[in-house]
Amino acid sequence: MTKVVFTQKPDSIYDDLPEEHYHFPKTYLNQVRQAIGDWVVYYRPRRGSSTNLLQPASSYFAVAKIVGIVADTENPELFYAQVTDYLEFDDSVSFRREEESYEATLLKPDGSINKGAFGRSVRILSDDEFETILRAGFASGPRQWETVSDYPESTDAERPLIERVSRRYFRDRRFRLAVCDAYRNTCAITGLALINGGGRPEVQAAHIQPVEHRGPDSIRNGLALSSTVHWMFDRGLVTLDDDFRVVASRSLEAPMHRGLIVQGQQISLPDVVAYRPSHHFLDYHRNHVFHD
Repeated sequence: MTKVVFTQKPDSIYDDLPEEHYHFPKTYLNQVRQAIGDWVVYYRPRRGSSTNLLQPASSYFAVAKIVGIVADTENPELFYAQVTDYLEFDDSVSFRREEESYEATLLKPDGSINKGAFGRSVRILSDDEFETILRAGFASGPRQWETVSDYPESTDAERPLIERVSRRYFRDRRFRLAVCDAYRNTCAITGLALINGGGRPEVQAAHIQPVEHRGPDSIRNGLALSSTVHWMFDRGLVTLDDDFRVVASRSLEAPMHRGLIVQGQQISLPDVVAYRPSHHFLDYHRNHVFHD
């Protein structure tokens, strides 16, 4: 097994859904096969990046585990790498660090860009390079308002980081903070932004496609919701359409929500376009969780 980098452009011509699969040409089949059962780091290049994403271009932004490869039934020259355990970094990691790069092959001995290496959509990554990128991506410590129970990894610091990435406590915290930050600690549906005296936000992070239904810990699969609305959303009493407008179940009577839910109202969305709910996950919630 070996670790790899997957280049994922926002305007990719391939059928990518980073949280679930990566679409790639036969050229890279051997490299991806070597990585089955191991980890991949996702990389967003400067070329093809959109300025309205509000993220640094040419950066590593997420990690996942490769679990298999399936052929594209519509094109024999293309394949899908299937992934699990997708998780975005706390902060995007620029490919450069000081005068070097995280991947040794990306720079020539004179420090100039190795365009040939950059042009490859799949690149082999050494264990040391992978670990260094991972530590840079998950470098943020506890928030001012967090307790030991909010930040349990502080008691598990001796365990290798790659082991912690797969653990539920690690993923839950990262998902919660990333989603709440993306929505500015504001409930997407009600607009409420309640902060207690210690600075802790009341808003919670809800999975659109539930974890128990193999929903990923991706910001695009998350919504910041107040506790009451989170309860309603998880029980299928409210959902969103593809225009991000509220759809209430017919079983949700007005006395149950006292005006918190406004049918047809568009939710508050993250400023970063790439963080807005994926239509793929919204479709899953409407078809498998929502009760009309």
